[in-house]
Amino acid sequence: MFRSLLFAAVLFAVGTATASAAEIVRYRLTQWKSQHLHDATKSKKILATLEKLGCEIEKADHNGHIDVKYRCPEWKQLELKSHDDAHKWEAWLKQFKFETEHKH
Repeated sequence: MFRSLLFAAVLFAVGTATASAAEIVRYRLTQWKSQHLHDATKSKKILATLEKLGCEIEKADHNGHIDVKYRCPEWKQLELKSHDDAHKWEAWLKQFKFETEHKH
């Protein structure tokens, strides 16, 4: 999971820098979801990615772990360079319980 989060952060940075993207992944998450994390480094990467995606975020540190709550009630989109990148992002978003649409 850590490797996929790191990959997602790098892919996000590269994918959103492209102005002439061929692939679009739309996403939203209307209800609050949460992650219960024990790894501070991993939680920072997740928080940074969710923030870049434009999500509302709540974070609480307690009892040696971090709770991250997030949602994104309005549709947003990622413009990506390739079909493969779009599928990887769609998988990451679905892992975090987002509703997605992939358009060419």
